[in-house]
Amino acid sequence: MSAVFLVIDDDLVSQFTARYAVEQCGEDSQIYVCESAIEALDLLTQLRKEDKPIPDYILLDLVMPEMNGWEFIDQLQHYNANINATKVFVMSAFTNSKDREKAKQHQFIEGYYEKPVSRNMIQNMIK
Repeated sequence: MSAVFLVIDDDLVSQFTARYAVEQCGEDSQIYVCESAIEALDLLTQLRKEDKPIPDYILLDLVMPEMNGWEFIDQLQHYNANINATKVFVMSAFTNSKDREKAKQHQFIEGYYEKPVSRNMIQNMIK
């Protein structure tokens, strides 16, 4: 059974490296990429309407225009009970101890990784 990934990042290089890292894990994974948190919420709504699998893993950037990663998580919590099975991992290009500590304490966040995301990081996420 293949895993479903959702990468949410406004940076094209980060999108590419995250997608590449997932592909390098050798699994037949489905990967969605969204340039904004708003686009990601729309995608999740569409998947639910079409009765398609929701992501098993979300790789989330925190610093984005319009809606940041923390705001996305707040919205995600109200999305649907099924989303509780989704594992959210924060990807950040900035070493911010406050964000790292907040992520550690947050019940919906499984981990915090610094960009660029690597194959080893993805393998650790899916273990």
